[in-house]
Amino acid sequence: MVTITNPKDLAKYIDHTILKAAATLDEVEKLCKEAAEYKFASVCINPYYVPFAKNFLKGTGVKVCTVIGFPLGATTKESKAAEAIKAVADGADEVDMVLNVGAMKSKNYKYVEDDIRMVVESLPKGICVKVILETCYLTKDEIRLASEISMKAGANFVKTSTGFGTGGATVEDVKIMKSVVGRKLEVKASGAVRDFETAKAMIEAGATRLGTSSGITIVAGTKSTSAY
Repeated sequence: MVTITNPKDLAKYIDHTILKAAATLDEVEKLCKEAAEYKFASVCINPYYVPFAKNFLKGTGVKVCTVIGFPLGATTKESKAAEAIKAVADGADEVDMVLNVGAMKSKNYKYVEDDIRMVVESLPKGICVKVILETCYLTKDEIRLASEISMKAGANFVKTSTGFGTGGATVEDVKIMKSVVGRKLEVKASGAVRDFETAKAMIEAGATRLGTSSGITIVAGTKSTSAY
């Protein structure tokens, strides 16, 4: 188990995030500057801003992450694959795709797997695919099964939340996901990770990445009022 004592040690785990609908270019530029300064793992932004972020962050070591089928996951698998292909062509290093939650709740597990697999197989090797389970809408058994399906479909990560649902990451859900994927996949905790103690708990529960707009607050060891 990883033990975190210094807030600054969390920087390498953080996907510095701005996904709100009204995010402006100035806000995205500020996000990129902060990510480069604090040496966060990536910036996580909407697809429209990927080319800007890729150019801005060139040479910094900060990756560009974007979202696919966001935030509902209810677009078709073909649409998600096309969106992912375009995002990577624009410079995305990582894509966080939303699970088809409705298909999952309807027990159409084949479609859920095909949905993930189509995105994975449409992209070049080396592109990291994270599957957002939106755990607030799933039972514990569904979280386990969705993690298994994501693993079977070839994803690199399972991720808790979009930040737009009824709830965000919990330590319990991270532990469940980690118990299923073990060392085969990684786990990203996102949504409601706003301070050092919460971030620390997520890493110690098995997360290796944190999606948050409170990255600076976290590494400073202070409190935040951010919603993501």
